[in-house]
This record gives sequence, structure tokens and C-alpha cells, in this order.
Amino acid sequence: MLLGPLLVLLLLGGTGSASAHAALRATDPEDGTLLKSAPRHLTLTFTESVGLLDDSFRVLDPDGRRLRTGEPQHAQDGSDTARVTLPGKLAQGTYTVAWRVVSADSHPVSGAFTFSVGKRSLTLATVDPGPTEDPATKALYNIARYLAYLAAALLIGTATFMAVCRPPDAPVLHRLLRTGWWTLLVATLALLVLRAPYETGEGPLGSLSADSLTRTLTSRPGVVLLARLALLLGAAVYLVRLSRRRQPYGWSGAALAAGLAVTWAAGEHASAGVQVPAAMASSALHLLATAVWLGGLTALVVTLYRSAPLTPATVTRFSRLAFASVTVLVVTGVYQSWRGLGSWDALTGTTYGRLLTLKLAAVALLLGAAALSRRWTARLATVDAEAVVRERERERERERERVPEAVGGPTSPEPTSPEPPSAHVASPPDRHRRALRRSVLAEVAVGAVVLAVTTSLTSTLPGRAEAEAAAGAPAVIGASVTTVPFDVGTPGGRGKVQITLDPGRVGDNSIEALVYGPDGGVAIVPELRVSFTHAAKDIGPLDAELADKGGYWGNSFLNLPIAGTWKMKVTVRTSEVDQVSETRSVVVR
Repeated sequence: MLLGPLLVLLLLGGTGSASAHAALRATDPEDGTLLKSAPRHLTLTFTESVGLLDDSFRVLDPDGRRLRTGEPQHAQDGSDTARVTLPGKLAQGTYTVAWRVVSADSHPVSGAFTFSVGKRSLTLATVDPGPTEDPATKALYNIARYLAYLAAALLIGTATFMAVCRPPDAPVLHRLLRTGWWTLLVATLALLVLRAPYETGEGPLGSLSADSLTRTLTSRPGVVLLARLALLLGAAVYLVRLSRRRQPYGWSGAALAAGLAVTWAAGEHASAGVQVPAAMASSALHLLATAVWLGGLTALVVTLYRSAPLTPATVTRFSRLAFASVTVLVVTGVYQSWRGLGSWDALTGTTYGRLLTLKLAAVALLLGAAALSRRWTARLATVDAEAVVRERERERERERERVPEAVGGPTSPEPTSPEPPSAHVASPPDRHRRALRRSVLAEVAVGAVVLAVTTSLTSTLPGRAEAEAAAGAPAVIGASVTTVPFDVGTPGGRGKVQITLDPGRVGDNSIEALVYGPDGGVAIVPELRVSFTHAAKDIGPLDAELADKGGYWGNSFLNLPIAGTWKMKVTVRTSEVDQVSETRSVVVR
């Protein structure tokens, strides 16, 4: 417990680049750029290597029609880029690009941006790239991932408990091993089938396509899942030998457990970012320690409730094994926390940090329950040891009290045995065993919560990567659209103004405004003025200098010098004497 804070202070004091989850670093052309001539390629650069999909790019023209582009591929700069070739002779106007890739840690990432050729236009295309994952597919995928974590903990932990703690042979432990193996097999197959629709954002039925399964089997996440299936086949042979010989094969079991742990490290956050070899080793050790502790706890509590009484030696061996597991968890957990967070602010300012705080609180409860279990284990061992000593003393006393019988003498009366204690009075060892069962059961319950939070953590953008994404180009960028209703108080003097500020960021922006009449159709007004004021910085009003473009009002060169909330004043004049002004807040990034 003292080692953890010291390592946090040491490691969080360092600096490093982002880890895990690809974040968009740059686009070419840049978001919101006005180009004199059409580009030949679109190139995206990310913070880590990415995998490409058949539908990684969707490019929409100013009318909202999808362009036919070339095959997505990596640029010559490396695997952290994505490039697509555009058709020649693009028409003038604003184009929308929606993209979708798979980061090196197997999570899909998507976003969108715009660029204009010749002049900016009021594009009919939306900038929404769609959800990163389909809700139903994501739910099923996460359930399968959680079951895989539970099954791995049960399989590895029970096997380790049997090999190291040497409990009395109990059929219930072999049933636990079979349950863990079958659950992990079914969960892995489900992950393999759902992988393609999870990457593309489709519904679960998207997994029925033969192309989807082929694409998954040739991708890195698919290869990792196939490796896990192969290791499960080896584990099946191990379990059969274990059930027949009743003797664990230590080295073969350890190798299989380590191999299974590596399949998680190769498919999650550890496989991307900085210090990948050390991170993968740390992640594998973290998973093994978790499995040995929580899976062993499950085996212990099931044995305590459904098997013959355990010897104090068995419980003491597991207590030592659990302590070693917790030590490994602390060291590897601190390292992974530093790698995922990068700063103290990320602990409370990001979703990853808040989930990590929740996990730490659950682990603290788990350690409290473990301390109780350790105390009851010590008491049980002491009481049983004292009982053995008392029994030996009684044996020696009986030996001393024996008198040789004279030949032909009277038969000595048989000693009367003491009456057994009342059935309702529990002996001290029984009370200690019941207390131990309760504390271990509490550990198992809290451990299930810890695994659930861990599953959520592995699918959440780490705080360090989120900070870099915020510092660089945002992954999802869109124009700011504000609708301002107005009413000058005369017949037919109602309507609304739709104002688009693109890209809605510090610096040069284009502004376009459409006026709609009371019937919802586009209306022609003699004058439209828009100005911006930043009261906190005493800037403005800045006139947008809108010009009538024939159907809409616009200006391609509006400069907003600082980020923050601006007051946008819109003045609409519907006749020579009728006009009204409305004010709205606009956030500039």
C-alpha cells in the first residue's frame, strides 16, 4: 500500500506521448480549408497505427451525393496514416468527409471534416459520421468481453488453486474448470463473429455476411482471437489429463495461462502507444494476477460451501498466493494507470479517469474483505493447531494412566467417554470456517464488480489519448448551425434565420445565412446584418459584412480572434420600416 503512492508520484512525474486509441492528429487538406484547386488525395494522420476498412472514407459533394473514390490505403509515411484518391475535376463548393478506422488497440474510431474548392457553399450534407458502434452490436460485444474475462479468471484461478494450494480432491473444482473453459470458448466465438459489425458500426445481422467473417479472420484482432481458440484446445487436453491423473501439470498449465493472458494484452490498450513490450508484459501479468486472485477465491468459496472441510494448510497457502497476486496487481496497476492517464487532471476530468477511480474504490473494498479473510485464516489455523496439541496431550495422558491388568484379576471398568457437546453449540473451528466463508464470498462479489469496471475501462479512450486529441485537431469537427426565430410584428413578418458558421473555430470562418418565411420556404429580405461581441474580453461588435449571394447571405472571411462564448446579434429588415434584432450565444472552439 505504501509502494503504490510512491510509484504514482514517480511515474506521473514523467512525460511521454499518447497511449492507446488512435486520435486524429492532422488532415490534408485541413478542416475548413478553402482551396483554389481540387486536391488529388485526402490524407489523415493519427497518433498511432490504424487499420483500414473498405468503407473508411465517405466523401459527399456540395449536393450531398457520395463521390466514387479509390481504395483506402496507407500513405508512404507509415501505418499511422489513411489516404484515399479523389476523382478529377471536382465542382466548386464545400465537401464533407466522413472517415472510420480501427485503432491499433482494436477499437473503431470515426469522425468528419469539411473542405471547400473555389468557394464555400451551403452544403446539404451533414457532418455526422454516424455512431462509432451500433448500440445492439456494442452491447452484445461488451457482454461477450465481460464473460470472457470472467471465464478466464475462473479457468486460470481454479487451476492455480488446485496446483498450488492442493485442496482435497473435489468434483466441484473439476466442474468449475469445465464451466470456465466452455464459457471462454463460447465468448471467444461470439467476439469473433461480432468483430466485423463492431468495426463497421453495423447491426448484429452484419455478422452473417461471409465477407465480414473473412475480413475478421485476416485482421489482427481476428488473428488474436484465433490464437485464443488454439490455446483453448490445448487447455482442453490439459483438463482431460488433470481429471484422469488428478495431478496438475504445472509447467504446461502455466504456459497455457500465460498464452491466454497475452491474447488480451495483444488486443487491448497495451498493444498500442508508448513502451508496447513493457505494457504488454504488464497487462498480461495484471490479468494473470487478477485471475489467480479472483478465480482462486471462487474456487475457495465453492470448496468451503460444497466440499469436505479444507485443511488450514490449504487456506494458508491460498492466503499467501493472494498476497503475492495483490502485490503484482499494485505494481502493474500503477504502471498502467500512469500510461493511460498521464496527469492528475485526467483522473477527474476524463471518463477513463473516473472509471479508474471507481475501480480503485472497488479494489479498496476488495482489499478490506481480503484482510478479514486473512485474519479468519490465521485464527482457523491457530485453533486447529491448538486442537491438535490438545489431542496429543490427551493421548499421552491416557498412555500414562494405563495400568497393566493382573492375570486372572478382575476386569477393569471401561472408561466412560465424556458426553458430546450439544448439537446447537458450534465449536470454535466451525465458527471460524463460517466467518471465512462469508468474507471470501464478499471478496468474490466485489471482484465481479471490479471485472465489470475493468471491461468498461478497456473500451474507453484513455485520458492521455483524450488529452492529445483535444490538443490537436479534434476527431469530429462540424460547422456551427444556429437557428434564430424573428417576428417584426406585421402580417407575414415572422420567420427564422439559419446561420452556419464554418468551421466555428478561432481564426477565419465562413458565414452563411438563409432566411425562411412563415410558410417554411426561403424568403427574400432587403437587408440582413450579423455582428459578434465577446463581452468578457471587450471585443466587438464585429460586423460579419454579409453580402446578398442570390438566395442566401454570406461572407467567406469572418475572423473571430479568440475562443469562447460570443453574442451573435442578428438584425432582419423585412421592409423599408420594419426590422427586428435577436441575440443568440455562439461557442467558438
